[in-house]
Amino acid sequence: MATAVLPSEYNTLDEGEPLEIELKQPWLAALLAWLVPGLGHLYQGRTGKGLLFFVCIMGAFWYGMYLGGGHVVYASTPEQDLRWQYYCQLGAGGVALPALVQRSRVMDDKPPFGQPAVEPGKLTDDERPWYAPPRNDQVQTTDDSDNISRQPNELSRWIVDHNPHFEIGTVYTMIAGLLNLLVVCDAYAGPLVIRSKDHPEGDSSQDNS
Repeated sequence: MATAVLPSEYNTLDEGEPLEIELKQPWLAALLAWLVPGLGHLYQGRTGKGLLFFVCIMGAFWYGMYLGGGHVVYASTPEQDLRWQYYCQLGAGGVALPALVQRSRVMDDKPPFGQPAVEPGKLTDDERPWYAPPRNDQVQTTDDSDNISRQPNELSRWIVDHNPHFEIGTVYTMIAGLLNLLVVCDAYAGPLVIRSKDHPEGDSSQDNS
């Protein structure tokens, strides 16, 4: 078990006494915080922070997915350009893990989960499963002016169909993942304490027992 001790000025309920925060098992709290943003803090009894982190991070992630039609989070296959953005998105935890499952199925020559039983070239954008990596084959799409154009691969089609929201949605999901890494650190080590010049004495500490 571990406890984070904050200076007395952080304790608004009992002035003059240091504020102790029970971190329980930090490694477990960090794992839970990564799997579901805020869950590690709920495990530690830090309910307010846990709910705030969950709403903000998950809200940013799913809003980004909405902007990109559910296609902005995927793990690339070896035949594709590296989807480096996914490494940032993976920080959001469990909500990004299905991309690894879809990637594994594609690499095993199996259809992704949710793939309708029609010829790949005849799939509409709404029928494409979420989290699945884009195909490398040429596809056609219709722009806002009802003009039909051919795109070199499915990723190009997604970008055209959701322009400019595809890039914006990607950024939202990346920010959600990176923010959750800070949440994981907070769950593991407790709050970061910055002492002012008026209170130079003492600092925060962590007691293990």
